[in-house]
Amino acid sequence: MSAESAESAGIDTTRAHPARVYDVFLGGRDNYPVDRAAAAAALAANPRGYLDVRHNRDFMRRAVTKLAAQDGIRQFLDLGTGLPTGENVHQIAQSLVPEARVVYVDHDPVVLAHARELLTSGPEGRTDYLDADLLKPDRILEQAARTLDFAEPIALCLVAVLHFVEDEAAQPVLRELVAGLPAGSRVVLTHLTDELHPEPTRAVQRTYTERGFTFVFRSKAEVERLFGDTPGLVLDAPGVVPVHRWNPGPAPAPPGIAPDAFAALDDIEKIRYRGIDDVTDEDINVYGATGTKV
Repeated sequence: MSAESAESAGIDTTRAHPARVYDVFLGGRDNYPVDRAAAAAALAANPRGYLDVRHNRDFMRRAVTKLAAQDGIRQFLDLGTGLPTGENVHQIAQSLVPEARVVYVDHDPVVLAHARELLTSGPEGRTDYLDADLLKPDRILEQAARTLDFAEPIALCLVAVLHFVEDEAAQPVLRELVAGLPAGSRVVLTHLTDELHPEPTRAVQRTYTERGFTFVFRSKAEVERLFGDTPGLVLDAPGVVPVHRWNPGPAPAPPGIAPDAFAALDDIEKIRYRGIDDVTDEDINVYGATGTKV
């Protein structure tokens, strides 16, 4: 989307936006100079910080693949969708189960401006987008029922979203959402933490705080409590782990590029051409887990 089109849609392209910064790290094109500047500042604070974003996304790919291909899940409710970058939930699920149904939920004009154009489905499955506030789970469940069958299991995806929700709201929101799901449903969750490597993580946080958005970091124990304090929700093996440690496997290869062309790119542009299989435990500051409603 051009800056002119964004302005006409009521999108502020003069301030960095979390979804667009995330898009930068994923190699997307729906971002603006201010977002690339924020990403560059974060990269300067932690040169391998892009691995958090990329491995968070790869966790989502592996989790959706496992649920669709091995666990028989045919429906997905993805909250805090963000910008449609790379393989999205419906593309992954419907490539394995063409009839899979996916509902995306976000409450952001930036995302809304892109989602309805880009989140298209295959001929057999069904994909929908809801403009709804995460803090109003009853409304989300009511609207999602237009597309999803709440008599059958649903995977609730909360990937990199609850760290934008304050403590007093996060647990009640998760409880209400899970209460509305049928038995056999699953929860897919990732969450930023400053517990693993505090110094680089907080340095990156400062770069974002300066640009007007912050995160609520949570420890492993706090993420475990999100599951444990939600009635009927049981953590799946291997529990809450750094995202690259959850059912690990090779990531898809990045796009190819000639060495001289790669050398001419700036550090931000180079990210989309870097592989992520060289990750180490020192690189990751995101926990991931799945759970089952019993």
